[in-house]
Amino acid sequence: MTLTQERQVILFKPQGSIDLQVGKALSEKMAGVKPQPDQLWVIDLAEVEFMDSSGLVPLVQALKAVRESGCRLVLCNVQAPVRLVLELTHLDSVFEIVNNCEDIFSHLNKQSLVTVG
Repeated sequence: MTLTQERQVILFKPQGSIDLQVGKALSEKMAGVKPQPDQLWVIDLAEVEFMDSSGLVPLVQALKAVRESGCRLVLCNVQAPVRLVLELTHLDSVFEIVNNCEDIFSHLNKQSLVTVG
């Protein structure tokens, strides 16, 4: 997983399948980043080809943490199998989902991005 941090943007890029084991690791990684007011957390799911219901846990935990801190969380590049899990659990109406991350990052200063962890 790659974690990229900009002054106000945190980008998570999980890879592969998000199941119970990978979900726990993702939860730990996300818990290591303290949300700050007015940050934008972006979870790029472009390289996630499978997610089971246990993989939803880190996403829901992150959403709760950022909302409590006055942040915003966006999912992008959601692949069909992952989107299906979100739709079946009705979480597609809870999360903000955009088609691709480029739309989000097009107006950000890419020189401020720093890779963390």
